[in-house]
Amino acid sequence: MAQKREEGGVLETIKVILQALAIALVIRTLLFQPFNIPSGSMIPTLLIGDYVFVSKYAYGYSNYSMPFGPDIFSGRILASPPNRGDVIVFKLPRDNETDYIKRVIGLPGDRIQVIDGRLYINGVIVPRTPLEKEVTENREGREVPVTTYEETLPGNGDHPAIEHTIIEIEGDHGINDNTELFVVPPDHYFMMGDNRDNSTDSRIAPELGGVGFVPFVNLVGRAEIIFFSVRKDESALAFWRWPWSVRWDRLFRPVH
Repeated sequence: MAQKREEGGVLETIKVILQALAIALVIRTLLFQPFNIPSGSMIPTLLIGDYVFVSKYAYGYSNYSMPFGPDIFSGRILASPPNRGDVIVFKLPRDNETDYIKRVIGLPGDRIQVIDGRLYINGVIVPRTPLEKEVTENREGREVPVTTYEETLPGNGDHPAIEHTIIEIEGDHGINDNTELFVVPPDHYFMMGDNRDNSTDSRIAPELGGVGFVPFVNLVGRAEIIFFSVRKDESALAFWRWPWSVRWDRLFRPVH
């Protein structure tokens, strides 16, 4: 009798574990997926060591919404297009595997160009307001004071204009501060990092190691909130160091 009760207890435990795994899989596939930020391309909005929740349902679902990206259907279902200014995780178009996170700058049909460090959308310069300098790492990894602006992206449709902060490590004379005129194709988007002089994004062609235009189908989801954050070079698993390694002021900060 005791053996049967023990076997029943083991089976019940296995059942609970399987149910928990199934619930976690559904949440990760259909609702929210965690991502960590490995690079500084979105500074100051997102820092290396931030962990964000990405809403999978924001733009509907494609093969890339599923774990391992199985080729089970084409296009998107329950599709809803992103707005200009959204911060999005997407699959890098040149390999369809690597996760990137950038901000949507150009929508289908938009004309995008950078001239002397200033962003133009459909022939109109995007307003920006100087802010106090911030200290961050340059390309060589040294901490330096950098120029910071509040940039106002134009709205689209019923979606209002979006204000967000950008940094210009090299001022208005960085390597990608003068570009050709890009015309965003149908069902594609133009992405840029908020760290304008240290971001591999749509300004750089895929054949040159860049991103290029991002197809709608490659979007994984919209970054919603920073749920955890540790300082650069710290491990999130080293819980005994959390009192010193966690950036407590960044926890539960919305991404915008």
